Amino acid sequence: MSPAPENVPLLPAKKPASKTASVSGAVFNVSTSIIGAGIMSIPFALKVLGVIPALVLIVFVAFMTDISVEILLRFTHSGVSTTYAGLMKESFGPIGSVATQVCVMVTNLGCLIMYQIIIGDVLSGNKEGGEVHLGVLQEWFGHHWWNTREFSILFTLVFVLLPLVLFRRVDSLSFSSFISVVLAVVFVGISSVMAIMALVQGKTKSTRLLPELDNQTSFFDLFTAVPVLVTAFTFHFNVHPISSELQKPSHMITAVRIALLLCAVIYFVIGIFGYLLFGDSLMSDILMNFDESPDSEFGALLNDVVRLSYAVHLMLVFPLQNFPLRSNINEFLFPKKPPLATDTKRFLAITLALLVFSYLAAIAFPNIWYIFQFMGSTTAVCLAFIFPGAIALRDVNGISTKKDKLVASIMVILAVATSTIAISTNINNALKSKS
Repeated sequence: MSPAPENVPLLPAKKPASKTASVSGAVFNVSTSIIGAGIMSIPFALKVLGVIPALVLIVFVAFMTDISVEILLRFTHSGVSTTYAGLMKESFGPIGSVATQVCVMVTNLGCLIMYQIIIGDVLSGNKEGGEVHLGVLQEWFGHHWWNTREFSILFTLVFVLLPLVLFRRVDSLSFSSFISVVLAVVFVGISSVMAIMALVQGKTKSTRLLPELDNQTSFFDLFTAVPVLVTAFTFHFNVHPISSELQKPSHMITAVRIALLLCAVIYFVIGIFGYLLFGDSLMSDILMNFDESPDSEFGALLNDVVRLSYAVHLMLVFPLQNFPLRSNINEFLFPKKPPLATDTKRFLAITLALLVFSYLAAIAFPNIWYIFQFMGSTTAVCLAFIFPGAIALRDVNGISTKKDKLVASIMVILAVATSTIAISTNINNALKSKS
């Protein structure tokens, strides 16, 4: 997930944006907002759910996302607000605006943590399910103190991420953003080619079309994959900034539907190819699986290129995620202070605090599956489904039809129910593992 630019605040802007963007540009922006670190755990979701249920769930979440975005846009155009937080403020007062800002901050901070976890997986490997997966540095140089997980993430944080987040204008990162998109395409392309080659050579792993329930896996465990897909489709904090640049409101609906279809196809293709490549050995972060010994030096090179390309991609996306997070924290904690860019001490304090906290969290929780589940069960599900449904049910402008309220009720009930089950199941599993 990519964040809204810093120069587009969550609260209503003073000057309207120039409406010169094209539908194709909006499709690209929406697609970029959707596809981010979420793509790393999609293959593992197929492993948990089975191929058929995962396909159904991807389509269903995409469909519900389309409905929630349509609600946000329709209710925005019927009122005076031009942002998500402003729309929530119209419906629920200041508490609605604050709740939206808090959810955006938690979601973006979770992404910063996930990015560092993935970078650590690539450089220094990880241990999951009793298996040790080596990182690129350990494969090249062996085990040393300087290529441990803690040190490699810290080195990246200080010498790569810190210089990038010190830029005070998002425009300064335009070139690095272009490079990050190219690297993401490289990752997807090489991964797909490797899977197709393995399929032609008959070297693909066995997959399950349906979930396997046994003494260790219950029906409720399947719900733990739902928050991951919810997070992967959450881009609602970017809906208003993107739509504000289009000439007609209907263009945004068209762009969203095309982007959702495109992303759903990409998610399923990456999911099935990743599952075919690694089968039951698939990790929650698929990049860790690319440490497996290939048949040739060329295969080893491809593995390293796949991992490093996406790790560098996340390094370059990191500052873009940090911009709106830092701005919202400043606006939330210091609403009456001068602009953040004009106060060096406050700017550095917030920036360094975010880096330190995200680093410590990445070390404490070295598994992106847990971060995805937490966000998908809490803040992401609020932004994606609960808040839009609540806006339609509140209906301060009197435009909701009976169908709108019925759909909104179903959306909110499903979101709350699945999130509650997922949270309860995760807590129960955690308690069992400690006992």
